[in-house]
Amino acid sequence: MSETALSGSATFAGGKVNRYWLYVLPLLGLLVVFFVVPILQVLWISITDPEPGLQNYRILLSSAAVQRILWTTLRICLITTLIALIGGYIIAFVMVHVGRRHLVWMTLFVLVPFWMSVLVRAFAWITLLRDNGLINSALMDTGVIADPIAMVRNEFGVIVGMVHFMLPYAVLPLYANMRGIDPRLMLAARGLGAGEFETFWRVFLPLSLPGIAAAGLLIFIFSLGFFVTPALLGGGKTVMIAEYVSVQIQQTVRWGLGTMLASVLLMAVFVLVATLSRFLKLRDLFGAK
Repeated sequence: MSETALSGSATFAGGKVNRYWLYVLPLLGLLVVFFVVPILQVLWISITDPEPGLQNYRILLSSAAVQRILWTTLRICLITTLIALIGGYIIAFVMVHVGRRHLVWMTLFVLVPFWMSVLVRAFAWITLLRDNGLINSALMDTGVIADPIAMVRNEFGVIVGMVHFMLPYAVLPLYANMRGIDPRLMLAARGLGAGEFETFWRVFLPLSLPGIAAAGLLIFIFSLGFFVTPALLGGGKTVMIAEYVSVQIQQTVRWGLGTMLASVLLMAVFVLVATLSRFLKLRDLFGAK
């Protein structure tokens, strides 16, 4: 075998090209055709429909309805991220400290939602939360409430469904981060006189911050594009940006406005990732080497 082959490069037109690019190029081609090109088309439509210019983007500053949709989306995503992080942190913390047998069962329960359709989960929550659902019926039967509590077709139902969907995405990055924390550090802190809470607050929690940042970024970005869960549990009364984009494109046929909102959503994600990359090493954050 030649030295060129051993070095993982080949000679093309007088220059050396890493031969591993030959394996990557087909995937890059698919990425360009099915991802980059459609995104560029969306951006192009947003500045050319119904006529060339930035009139669609000016709607962000002039339309109270669009601003309300954006604020609703931001508020729900932030609440969902916070609740999912708290719940995911507790679950991951317990998973790190339980025995092997309990860990297997907890991991199974965390992974089961991945095997269920988002539609099934949304309709299950409707069954539980509706006026004559299991929760309201149980509360009325026990005399806790006299009339049903509105828990669907509102923001509460949307948040419940989104937190349920995103909880595994919080648990897995947090658990991976916590597994990498050396338990001897906690033992050393306890040996120096720190109590359980102080050990957690001053040692374990700071070491788990990269996991919190990774899980929070993942949850927030995923939440921005939620469509099925808000559409079903919100019942048209709590509209998020993805559902509003669908209405503009499929019902009112305002492609310019719809693609503008989709472009704004995409740019918001890029800005968020770029901002975090200034303070955190995203490669290390998600386990890249």
